[in-house]
Amino acid sequence: AVCQAEKTEVLSDDLLQIERRMELVRVVSHNTHKRMVSCLQGHIGADAEKRHKKLPLTALSQVMVDGGSQLGEESLIGKMMEMCGEAENRLASELMLHELQIEKDVLDPLSQLAEVDIPNILKQRKQLAKLVLDYDSARARWLQATKSIISGTNTQALTAKADLLKEEVDEAMNKVELCKDQLAADMYSFSSKEGDYARYFVMLLEAQADYHRKSLTLLESVLPTIQAQQDSWTEKPAFGTALDEHLKRSGREIALPIEACVMMLLETGMKEEGLFRIAAGASKLKKLKAALDCSTSQLEEFYSDPHAVAGALKSYLRELPEPLMTYQLYDEWIQASSVSDPDKRLQALWVVCDQLPKNNKTNLRYLVKFLAKLAQDSEVNKMTPSNIAIVLGPNLLWAKTEGSLAEMAAATSVHVVAIVEPIIQHADWFFPEDVDFNVSGMFAMPTPASNNHLDYDCGTVERKRPGSMVGPENETARKDMHPNPSRHSSTFHCRPLILPPAPAAIPIGLT
Repeated sequence: AVCQAEKTEVLSDDLLQIERRMELVRVVSHNTHKRMVSCLQGHIGADAEKRHKKLPLTALSQVMVDGGSQLGEESLIGKMMEMCGEAENRLASELMLHELQIEKDVLDPLSQLAEVDIPNILKQRKQLAKLVLDYDSARARWLQATKSIISGTNTQALTAKADLLKEEVDEAMNKVELCKDQLAADMYSFSSKEGDYARYFVMLLEAQADYHRKSLTLLESVLPTIQAQQDSWTEKPAFGTALDEHLKRSGREIALPIEACVMMLLETGMKEEGLFRIAAGASKLKKLKAALDCSTSQLEEFYSDPHAVAGALKSYLRELPEPLMTYQLYDEWIQASSVSDPDKRLQALWVVCDQLPKNNKTNLRYLVKFLAKLAQDSEVNKMTPSNIAIVLGPNLLWAKTEGSLAEMAAATSVHVVAIVEPIIQHADWFFPEDVDFNVSGMFAMPTPASNNHLDYDCGTVERKRPGSMVGPENETARKDMHPNPSRHSSTFHCRPLILPPAPAAIPIGLT
């Protein structure tokens, strides 16, 4: 019937086109509104306070603040949770305001368009179709009446009836025209406002951009404070942390794992055969590393397992992001070790050693002094400077290259031994300064053993430089010290120890 009516009432082509687009706009606006509402975290239509309270971010904030309060100020996790919880609450406030704006500027207008404005116009279209049907019916009756007048006998009565039907036709036509004009006006108005409707989606993006900008500003204002709190926390893992960062954070001169392991080994490990060579039990080593990482002072149980302590020290050195003897000087170290003349080789190694950054040099000096002390008991512990260099050297210096650890070790081990061994042999020449092993004062210094070759007091090792290191006038003394290098070969199953001749003069800066 509607189709029949539309044959009588023909909308212009442009109105028919607007009608089709209008129906599509209604559908897509409805679907978009529905999906957009599902994206909101708050309850649509609720007031600001209730909406804020129901946001997931608000619940998260409350849990974090409560958790921080339970853990307390002495816990870094507690501090972080409380500060982050407060930040999340402020983010929740921003989200609440954002969603209120979206609801006001985008959702409500979209709903008005899809559920009210366009449906009202479409209702008019249906009303016009009904009025056209009424008009067609009235006109059909009027046409039938006029035919009856021609063929009928009671002309006066039929004419009066036809006149009444003509009035119905005219009235129906007036209603059609009124409805058609109103419909056309509303359709043209819709078409002219398409730019306004499209603006809703621009406003959506603008609101989102504004929300994210405000959230970012909020986070950027909070992050420095939180980061400062994080950075000020000294109890961070030492293993795998850059040396400078660990020293700065802990306010130490010597890395905690180095000092702790050295102090424990000084007390119980100096006579241990194969120290640094024999592997420790994996579980004990893991436990000690974890204990050192959390800076615990409860290390008594590890004194009885020097191999675990030595293993932890090796692990610390190996896990440094950059080797203690640095990537930067790697080529210089290799080049110095390749010098053929023994005296000049020592001089070259000293020059490279003197170029080490302050913290690296201080910690290397501390470690080398200890290793030299360990080598003094090599008749018992079998750890000569050569053997120490073989097992510990690859943890002090390695190349900054891609490849497996095995490949890297194979490429550098020979060179590294040639570098580290003479430094240990001539520790007091490379590092004439005395070293207080208990540099932090955290550890009890062991009582000196009766057979120690060196005298030290309160942890300070006071070694005189070998006569061979003083100058050319002591050349005779140097020869007298080691008349037969073969006597000093190691009984350990490694290559024999051969002491290189000392340099003829002290490098500038050593005096």
